[in-house]
Amino acid sequence: MAEVQSPVGSVDRALVILQEIGRHSRGVTLDELATRLGLPKSSLHRLLGALKHRGFAAQPEPSGPYFLGTELLATAFRFYESMDLRTVVRPLLLRVSEEFAETVHMAALDGAEVVYLDKVEAVRSITMTSVIGGRNAAHCTGVGKALLAWTYPTDEAIKGWAERYGPLSGRTRATITQPAKLATHLDQVRRRGYALDLEENEPGVRCVAVPVFMGRSTPVAAVSVTALKDRMSPARMEEIGNGLRRAVTEQA
Repeated sequence: MAEVQSPVGSVDRALVILQEIGRHSRGVTLDELATRLGLPKSSLHRLLGALKHRGFAAQPEPSGPYFLGTELLATAFRFYESMDLRTVVRPLLLRVSEEFAETVHMAALDGAEVVYLDKVEAVRSITMTSVIGGRNAAHCTGVGKALLAWTYPTDEAIKGWAERYGPLSGRTRATITQPAKLATHLDQVRRRGYALDLEENEPGVRCVAVPVFMGRSTPVAAVSVTALKDRMSPARMEEIGNGLRRAVTEQA
């Protein structure tokens, strides 16, 4: 399929320049940019001048390499700081709920707990303790384990978290309450790519969850699909886990 041409060529070239600069943490020279992008140095130099003027590109030394400018980073951070996660992620929740015909949650990590930011009830909804604005322990929920696994990505980090917020309460017989066992479990979560709640928070209820990063190095939220145990066989949980990962990747 032929690539769709940008309606404004100069704007498109400026964006491509920023993308290329962003691939070089140690900077990239004018000559290197011209070679990589196939642009004449004269027009490339003019575009870089405009980007420097607005602070989206930087050249600390005359004739030296170019870097991403502080204004570009500041603009991105201002957006993320003011971003309404519910508005951004809501279409994803609706899509996932429709695809799997189950209840979907979005939650964020707050210390030892998760806070539910949004929820889409399935037609065949079930009674659960989760409500928008409500809280549950992170270590025994699918969304909580998805958040913990990537927020504290080593055994030492998760054990430090458990030491700070412990002891870990046992909500059901299946709840993991030993920090070392939780660390091993979360390593498995990272390897698998999604978290499971196997009746660890509520008897008879199972959950599959994945982290949502929104361009950050640690997750800003997690999204889960929750259903009764009878509708959550191992095969279906694997199907949902892979489907959630795919949906979140496409959303990003």
